[in-house]
Amino acid sequence: MTSKRWILIAAVLGSGIVFLDSTVVNVALPRIGRDLPRLFLGVLEGQSYVYNAYLLTLSALLILAGALSDFYGRRRTFLLGLIGFGATSVLCGLAPNMELLVAFRILQGAAGALLVPGSLALLTANFSGEEQGRAFGVWAGASGATTILGPVVGGLLVDTVSWRAAFLINVPLVLLAAWATWKHVPESRDEQATSQFDWLGALVVGLAVGGLAFGTIYGQQRDWSDPIGYIALAVGVVATAGLPIYMMRKTHALIPLHLFKSRNFSVTNLSTLLIYGALYVTFYYLALFQQGTIGYTAAAAGLAGIPGTLFLIFFSARFGSLAARYGPRWFMALGPLLLQLDAPGSYLPPLSYFTDFLPGSIIFGLGIMILVAPLTTALMTSVPVRNSGVASAINNAISRVGPQLAGALIFVFLTANFYAYLASRVANVNVNDPSFRSAVSPLNTPADAHLIGIVRDASTSSFHIAMVLGAALLILGAIVNAVGIENAAARKPAEGEPKPADSRAEAAV
Repeated sequence: MTSKRWILIAAVLGSGIVFLDSTVVNVALPRIGRDLPRLFLGVLEGQSYVYNAYLLTLSALLILAGALSDFYGRRRTFLLGLIGFGATSVLCGLAPNMELLVAFRILQGAAGALLVPGSLALLTANFSGEEQGRAFGVWAGASGATTILGPVVGGLLVDTVSWRAAFLINVPLVLLAAWATWKHVPESRDEQATSQFDWLGALVVGLAVGGLAFGTIYGQQRDWSDPIGYIALAVGVVATAGLPIYMMRKTHALIPLHLFKSRNFSVTNLSTLLIYGALYVTFYYLALFQQGTIGYTAAAAGLAGIPGTLFLIFFSARFGSLAARYGPRWFMALGPLLLQLDAPGSYLPPLSYFTDFLPGSIIFGLGIMILVAPLTTALMTSVPVRNSGVASAINNAISRVGPQLAGALIFVFLTANFYAYLASRVANVNVNDPSFRSAVSPLNTPADAHLIGIVRDASTSSFHIAMVLGAALLILGAIVNAVGIENAAARKPAEGEPKPADSRAEAAV
């Protein structure tokens, strides 16, 4: 097997375990809540922290990790991330109580932040042309595979072995990725970096991304009744607003502002904010609607999403090659337009699935197949190879903050419509009463049998609004890509960006 094949395996495994871990552990949360003793956390609170603490540290530290990768060396940083992720996976699998598990998950998220941008940086530095586009496609397809396999693998491990196996399964994958990295990945770094690393900039970026992500998650969990959510959001907004000013004043900033002079880089990140925000939130509410309103089992809801995702797994590499050959512009415009057409009407989904959901799922699969690899190609070919780590990290951070912000927006419209619908059709009920809202919530079947029918209608109406808003974001993302993306032949390199003929020479450094 060639060294490039091992580089691809290392990159796919490195990012794959990060994605896999969030979906596998999500399935294990009920058993964790029953089995683990607690010192001071409640069951639901502890389960929430086990899931969200990982995502928050991962999101907040992505840009710092990408910059460290370019500064200290991509191979070295990637290996450190693998070792850290493996060690913290063992700690999580052996955690004696809920509080320590939460602490270990925070550390695991920090280690994961070193792997996601690092994996794309390795591909950018070691592949070129159509071969690079195909590598990005394989990476995207593997990400889709972990989305499918995560809940299935997690459920099997939890039911047949233990919830602890959901963490310990990472260890053999980490060992294989670490061996491949050590033996076959050449070192590469930003040779123009100074000896001074911008730690103050890293703090500002962490406050910006972490504040926005934590504020929206915390606020939604508490129905925006706790001021801490607003405070965290305010910190995130202020840090985000001050970030460009700080970066302009800093000689060697953590985020080189010349990256944003690349039209494709700026446009790709804007479309990522819109498209990924729409995708994650749309399918979050779709799963809730299928289970809480229609009555699918968790397994049936999981199986319902498989047909569309298969397109991503099997055809992403092909569209990555096509994007590298013909340019990513129209692929990035057509993909979101197809995605917005995905609107609906035991262990297996009911027969109605084949008319209400399957057609939309197939169209979704076609759209995501066309979109993901060209988007990655457009992003990673729009910046100098020396900045590939931080460029990938910026995009990954946006793809994680986008769903939180879009979710907060859609949540407001969804809940407002739900309770307004009930108020207009249920007499002598105060829908603003906290006790009523606690007992009757959108996309969930109420305990009161007399309300089941009307709540189902209200949930369906609110679900349709959520889908329309998601579709609007996707259409906007398609327009942004169609108007903004330039194919390579027409695009002039941005300041600091190497000319096409020079980019591979730089990658070999």
